[in-house]
Amino acid sequence: MDNPDMKTLGNSHVLGIFLCAFYLPLVVAFEKVTIPAELKSAVARVAVNATSCSVTCGPGFKVEEMCEITPAGERRNCTVRRSDCLTSWACGLIHFTVPVGKPFQFSCLNSDAVGLANRTYSYTWRLAQGLITTNDALFKPFQNPDSVIRFSPTRESDAGTYRCDVQMLKTFRVIKRAYFGVRVIQNDLVDLDFQKSLTWEQKLAANEEEENTEDSTHEEVQEQQHFWQGELFYECLIGVGSGVAGGVLVSMALYFLQKILGRRAAEK
Repeated sequence: MDNPDMKTLGNSHVLGIFLCAFYLPLVVAFEKVTIPAELKSAVARVAVNATSCSVTCGPGFKVEEMCEITPAGERRNCTVRRSDCLTSWACGLIHFTVPVGKPFQFSCLNSDAVGLANRTYSYTWRLAQGLITTNDALFKPFQNPDSVIRFSPTRESDAGTYRCDVQMLKTFRVIKRAYFGVRVIQNDLVDLDFQKSLTWEQKLAANEEEENTEDSTHEEVQEQQHFWQGELFYECLIGVGSGVAGGVLVSMALYFLQKILGRRAAEK
């Protein structure tokens, strides 16, 4: 059997622990906190206004307004500065169509971040040759230490999807991943002329179709004109008939009114 004295002793220990747990925060809360005079007069410099990031993905910049805030909440000595920003590291797929033999280039960084590129970034390129895809399992290493890939001139073998990873030099953190899909076509497919590619029979059929379309349109216009002209004629006819009928009714009413007045005058 359990000893009642041991139970009482255990309950006393538990109650004492709870009292200490509640007493300590009260003691700390009611202690007087003294703020140093230097802290009361301290001035903080914070950003009070800022623009959105210049790009939707990858490294960009934003413009901030920095001001000193006094303990009274006043702003003073405000300046404008440009600072780096990063909204999202994952960018989508960009398509390019390039003619064979033409020089072409594309950059992993936007023009806004090009000025910052040489100081803190490194670039890793991979290629899925002959494919337009974002499946990372299909990419193989592509040697290019720069942020720009240049084709001079462009060859058919240059077609494919190029993936670029932008990393911070200090931390190796990936801050941008972009895909560039490059399609390479022959020069005779660049300026397509539909009329030149048609045979004589196709041109004749196309001309006949255009003439039939013009004739049908002309006939529709004429039918509409005849319809509206007929409608106008009937409207005029109905208007004249209504006017004549109204005049006859008014004349008959005046005639009968005059006869009634003449009879009453004769009776008197």
